Amino acid sequence: MSTPNAVHDDGRDETEAERLDRNWTELLQELRVIQTGTQILTGFLLTVAFQQRFVALDQYERNIYLSLVVVAALTTSLGLAPVSLHRALFRTQAKATIVRIANRILKITLSAVAIVLAGTTMLIFDVVVGRVAGIIAGVLALAVISAIWLLVPISVLRRNRAA
Repeated sequence: MSTPNAVHDDGRDETEAERLDRNWTELLQELRVIQTGTQILTGFLLTVAFQQRFVALDQYERNIYLSLVVVAALTTSLGLAPVSLHRALFRTQAKATIVRIANRILKITLSAVAIVLAGTTMLIFDVVVGRVAGIIAGVLALAVISAIWLLVPISVLRRNRAA
């Protein structure tokens, strides 16, 4: 779970095993949140094809839609991957490896969620308002997500280091 600059001795009175257990528990809580959101968004996308208006989509919109379904399915799979990893390596004394890999998978999953959210926003605006509005909405959504998910944590980290 550690980042390159993470401090393992953060003042907590815990063993390495306790720290890994705590990190795994924190990852599981984050996975629960992302899995729920991802599954709802994927479910929404899967129902779109069965709506009456779906036949009115042009080829560009269908291509975007199908791309989003693929990315959403991949995102859902990524969100479930740490559980599968844990199950496969259960009782093999591999907690450090599980935590490290699950952390990486969760970061990739967040990136994929950002793509699905921005893409879905783009598709909805494209269908409802028009192509230009769709592209603008998608770009703005991705910019806002990037700012919230990347720039805010970086800013907090810099402030903490300066303090």
